Amino acid sequence: MARRALITGITGQDGSYLAELLLSKGYEVYGLVRRTSTRSDERIAHLADRLKIVVGDLSDTPSLLAAVEESQPDEVYNLAAQSFVGDSWRQPIYTGDVDGLGVTRLLEAIHRVKPDARFYQAATSEMYGKVHEVPQSETTPFHPRSPYGVAKVYGYFITLNYRESFGMHASNGILFNHESPRRGLEFVTRKITYAAARIKHGVQTELRLGNLDSKRDWGFAGDFVEGMWRMLQQDEPGDYVLSTGETHTVREFVEEAFGRVGLDWQEYVVLDPRYVRPAEVDLLLGDPSLAKRELGWEPKTTFKGLVDMMTDADMVRVAQEAAFENAGK
Repeated sequence: MARRALITGITGQDGSYLAELLLSKGYEVYGLVRRTSTRSDERIAHLADRLKIVVGDLSDTPSLLAAVEESQPDEVYNLAAQSFVGDSWRQPIYTGDVDGLGVTRLLEAIHRVKPDARFYQAATSEMYGKVHEVPQSETTPFHPRSPYGVAKVYGYFITLNYRESFGMHASNGILFNHESPRRGLEFVTRKITYAAARIKHGVQTELRLGNLDSKRDWGFAGDFVEGMWRMLQQDEPGDYVLSTGETHTVREFVEEAFGRVGLDWQEYVVLDPRYVRPAEVDLLLGDPSLAKRELGWEPKTTFKGLVDMMTDADMVRVAQEAAFENAGK
């Protein structure tokens, strides 16, 4: 009998890659989606006939109870969140409700309905914030610098509490930045690669960015979802950093993306103070050695490979958009 998985946030970047991975392993995959007036399922459209969709929301307990009851999952992956750091300053209460209390609601639903289900919580390197040591590992103290980071710290510790209090197989994946061609345009990486493609195609003239000196540990989302799955295959639950162990500046990302399309980035990038965070996180660099040792996991995609993959995909996307616009004229 096929194993069953319930993925919250299945329409997002990570959810779509994880769904592909689990389907390839023979899972029956259920995806929790919010009922909205506009569709946001383009990332999973190619999987539509292989997924079972259940409607629910992390801010609504009855819907979570119903989703767990219907799916009867062996594994639950909580990837749903208000995941944009910038928006967490504009919506701090909503972010706390979904990214913090929402984890509690889901854990409680699992505890009541399917307590033997294994649980994965999408934690984040943003919990480290004002970092206390470099690189950051599973034992580095948290010092979040945004409402998003604060809410994720709550989600991390409530997962830990359900594990210790009820013996649930509940694990936290402390994921450092992971990107892909499916990343939302509000994230700086996609903003850069999409702009490079649009400028190359002559439909955009400049790119406005904030702090080019921010350093991040960037990996490929497709590699990271395998780490999530491996956590739930362990005999004992635990908390693991998933990262590349390399750091690169926003400037390096820009240089590689624009260089990929044959442009000099300095002719097009404009520094704009509007894009500087109220409290900046300057250096995030993860130590993935525990995941490598215990899970047998390590990333396969290089930084250059990631940026080139994203830029190439956006070059194709922008060309298609231009062709569509011209066809409509």
